[in-house]
Amino acid sequence: MQLTENTEKYIKKAFWGKESALRETDPEFYQLFADFAFDEVKNGVSLDEKTAHMSMLAALLGCGGTEAFKFMLPAALSCGVTAEEAREIVYQATAYLGAGRALPFLYAMNEVFLSCGISLPLENAATTNKDNRLAAGNDIQIKIFGEGMRGFWKNAPEGRERINYWLADNCFGDYYTRGVLDIRQREMITFCFLYAFGGCESQLISHAAGNMRVGNDKKFLYDIVSFNVPYIGYPRSLNALSAIDAAEKNISR
Repeated sequence: MQLTENTEKYIKKAFWGKESALRETDPEFYQLFADFAFDEVKNGVSLDEKTAHMSMLAALLGCGGTEAFKFMLPAALSCGVTAEEAREIVYQATAYLGAGRALPFLYAMNEVFLSCGISLPLENAATTNKDNRLAAGNDIQIKIFGEGMRGFWKNAPEGRERINYWLADNCFGDYYTRGVLDIRQREMITFCFLYAFGGCESQLISHAAGNMRVGNDKKFLYDIVSFNVPYIGYPRSLNALSAIDAAEKNISR
């Protein structure tokens, strides 16, 4: 089996030259996947390695790809993603995917960290407390979605006040306010969670628009989706591109 030169270079860098067992057990599959993901796709997008691999980790969380996440996390660490940044991606997934999906990734991540000699726990990154998380979270919502989000839970339809309040104080106040990642990175990974998860089109369009408002333009989002085609597949990738197009139209109105 002959992999491309670019694929071999990526494997040497990302996995320290360690080969997947698939190269022996399923050489045809390995060549199809590796040459496509590690050469054709990787070298066909205009993303820095760190951003590309952060998006990949988030997309694998979204689709529930625990084994692929374990396999690719060392590659992400080799390509510029820090342990703290990887942790923040997993933590933030709890707000969008729920603990039912996020917890297996937390355990998988810690297993990889320990195997790489990374000591746990990592340094705390919280920047809010019970007294200021609501206001801080709502401030971030306003930055991403506009002034209409100010105190939006107060005018929620009957029965939804509680969920809207939690969106401000928990989703954004507890997670988006944490250190390590900035608002552009957090919006990018949220977009990846949602499109890889599927079935969240209205939220996906909203967060595609939010990405554009904080500086992640259409081309950037297209590149993010393109980079993750090998990990997510075509149907949800095409849906994501449609959501980006719809968001662009909404913003331009």
